[in-house]
Amino acid sequence: MKALNHLLLSGAAIAAMTSYAVPAFAQASDAGDAAAASDSGGGNEIIVTAQKREQSLQDVPISMEVVSGQKLAEFNSNDIKAVMNYTPNVFVQSTAGNDVIYIRGFGSPPANFAFDQSVSLYVDGVYAGRSRQAQAPFFDLARVEVLRGPQGALFGKNTAAGAVSVVSAGPTSTPEGAFTALYNFDHKGIDVSGYISGPISDTLSARLAYKIVNQDGYIRNLATNHDDPEVRQQLARLTLKWEPSSDFDYTVKAEYANRDVIGGITVSSPLDGPQDPHTTRYLERSALGDEGTRTESVMVSGTGNIALGDYTLTSVTGYSWFNANIVNGFDQTIPGGGGAATNNSVYNSFPERFDQFSQELRILSPTGRTFEFIAGAYYDRSNYRLDQLQGFNIEDLFGSPYFGRIDSRFNQKAESWSVFGQGTLNLSDAFRIIGSLRYSHTSKDGDFASRLVYGPFAIRPISSAEGSISEGNVDPSITLQYDIAPRVMVYATYGRGSKSGGFVSNTLGTVDSTFTFEPERSTNYEAGIKSTLFDGAVVANVSAYHTEFKDLQVSVYQPESSSYLTGNAASATSKGIEGSLSIFPFPNFDVTASGAYQDIKYDDYPGAACLASQPATCTPATNNLAGYSPAYTSKWTGSMTAHARFDLPSDLKLDITGVAAGRSKYFDSDDQSPIFGVQKGYVKLDLRVQLSDQDAGWHLALVGKNLTNQLTTGSAFRLPAPITGVSRAILYLEPTRNISVEAGFKF
Repeated sequence: MKALNHLLLSGAAIAAMTSYAVPAFAQASDAGDAAAASDSGGGNEIIVTAQKREQSLQDVPISMEVVSGQKLAEFNSNDIKAVMNYTPNVFVQSTAGNDVIYIRGFGSPPANFAFDQSVSLYVDGVYAGRSRQAQAPFFDLARVEVLRGPQGALFGKNTAAGAVSVVSAGPTSTPEGAFTALYNFDHKGIDVSGYISGPISDTLSARLAYKIVNQDGYIRNLATNHDDPEVRQQLARLTLKWEPSSDFDYTVKAEYANRDVIGGITVSSPLDGPQDPHTTRYLERSALGDEGTRTESVMVSGTGNIALGDYTLTSVTGYSWFNANIVNGFDQTIPGGGGAATNNSVYNSFPERFDQFSQELRILSPTGRTFEFIAGAYYDRSNYRLDQLQGFNIEDLFGSPYFGRIDSRFNQKAESWSVFGQGTLNLSDAFRIIGSLRYSHTSKDGDFASRLVYGPFAIRPISSAEGSISEGNVDPSITLQYDIAPRVMVYATYGRGSKSGGFVSNTLGTVDSTFTFEPERSTNYEAGIKSTLFDGAVVANVSAYHTEFKDLQVSVYQPESSSYLTGNAASATSKGIEGSLSIFPFPNFDVTASGAYQDIKYDDYPGAACLASQPATCTPATNNLAGYSPAYTSKWTGSMTAHARFDLPSDLKLDITGVAAGRSKYFDSDDQSPIFGVQKGYVKLDLRVQLSDQDAGWHLALVGKNLTNQLTTGSAFRLPAPITGVSRAILYLEPTRNISVEAGFKF
């Protein structure tokens, strides 16, 4: 609660700072935000496609937040983690492996690389269930739609906890372009982006966008005299839209991304005290090479719409490919050791290859009738290969040094198909019943094998495993929606979601009996109200939910064995309240605040890894975590954004935007250590001050992120002896304060 109060006070301070501005236009209208396309509601209406149709956000009976592409660009956002600032009850866990999205406390832990995600990412309608599929999408966007709760009926593919839909900007009907260059003083590097868009002929238009990042990191590696993690990134997207007639259009988007991250984000901290992250580390090169991540990815989509009388047939075709490699090491600094360090004793590497093809067909009925519907079918297939190279250079293991390496390889072929439909019965102008149903079938074949590459003996078990999965899931939902007054809507929803079962991909010692885990299923009960008042000057939404998970898929680190326990937790329940309030008091100033409270507990979790707070006699065989909360969950989350504009002489204007975002304390170690595994509550403040001409044809801006320099961690774990000379906590440090100057122009 203290963190929430701090958050509200900080947000109020930003609001007070900007509240004396002179009249102009509200931000959504002034900025030309692609998501705020309607002139109704005071120019602040946001159009979304969460239900496969263009609708006002206020007409969609789903707890969701929409973040405009402009808002993300204003604060130089390069990945999904930036969405956390604007979306309560959403958390993105930072690790050396995969970044994982959690909604309402549920997500798929990063330790098992082969997990399908419980929160699925969709890029222009194409399913992207692995984080390295989505290297390019977070630039030149129209908007990001975050849908909380199961979305199995319409989105379908592994949306047991929610879905994130990324919509990139499309070609324009008139020629235009933009160029923006940013220099980050703290990261000592540049971020350059731009686009050119317009018609090529009467029927063909195009958009070419690019982004180049060359920046150093925020942690000083004393062993290499380097600022980790250094980022070198090149992104490009070409979009072509063909409209030969008013009855047909086809859009092709092709994205390419090349991202190199040199160095890591781990820092050492004491085991006998609270987290104490520093901005220095000591990590030497390992036998597997320099620490970092290299990823190359391609994503291509084709979306066609054809009018069949009053109906519309839509086809979405997608292809995705990536090739990646991660080399991990862990900070060797001994906490309190006066600068002393252990040797680089344990390190690993994870080369990956992935490709996916998908196809969706759906038909939409016209709107404005007593009965409206959407029906369709979906298919995808994918191939995934993961290698794990586990290296050890231990100075003293049972009385003698140990130098060895174990490799493993995991292969998976997957195929899925589904049919789905949604119908809306308009019983009156004010009352609607929406029902939807999806059947999905998934088949997977996987195999795993490990071997000792070198070393006197295998420090981890050498094993192999094979398995096959064939399963079907049914995801229904029903919603009652009623307009109790003009532009005031209430709704109540029952819905189910599911995520397919899978395989343990990178845990040494895996055998046939532990190789396969079951699908997880979720059930959601939700009620809410969405209101637009005073001709759009106030937009207020609130929802309450109760979400139950069965066979929740988990993967938990066990320090004693330096391995992961992967499988299904029996059940868990999350319940809470989410709300947002946007105020446009006069044409110059707007404030948006959003917040959430959640209470999440395991209902039954037999066979769980033991927590640090449990007795030393605890064993997974007899342990049950019923009544405990999962790690990485806060009771309170919230944010506040305030924007104001000042009209200046000489046809100039000054825009000021402040963001305060934070959350209450949470465990960020799998074993929920009350000593070193707690991230205390925090609020981070961002600020953008921009000078431009009235038409925003050019701009000059100063951008500050995490201005109070909050040192926060995405996750933590205990690196135990004898795997290392001195046992210590390893923390994954999130970005520190950084300030940039930005200039750009449009034409």
